[in-house]
Amino acid sequence: GRRRAHVIAACLYTSCRQEKSQHMLIDFSDALQINVYTLGTCFLKFRSRFAAHLSLDEKANQVAMTALRLVARMKRDWIVAGRRPAGICAAALLIASRAHGFERQHHDVTKVLRVCGLTVMNRVKEFESTPSAGLTLDEFHKNDIEGE
Repeated sequence: GRRRAHVIAACLYTSCRQEKSQHMLIDFSDALQINVYTLGTCFLKFRSRFAAHLSLDEKANQVAMTALRLVARMKRDWIVAGRRPAGICAAALLIASRAHGFERQHHDVTKVLRVCGLTVMNRVKEFESTPSAGLTLDEFHKNDIEGE
């Protein structure tokens, strides 16, 4: 598989692009001492695999941003402690895609991120017990949390 630092940098770069930040891929490459072409390849694979397999069309960026906010909420609620990032990301993608009106099942996300379906469902159940789970999508995006 890919190195964890490469995937994290690709995710951060995706977020920066969506937020129209001035950060470039070479900035992440320099900071992490990773070859920019290696990082670029990881970014392209991540982006195409995510969009193609979940068929999110023009809402892919919105779903990704909601998923990133979900990960921040999960971190605040200690759901990420001791958990592998792939399971957290898969649960966040599943919840975000459902919140945006896509009818996705856990197996749709597990195929993309290659994690166990039970892991995804456990993370979703853990998130359901948090106060954020009861919010509408608009409320979720309006409510600011510390560290997000």
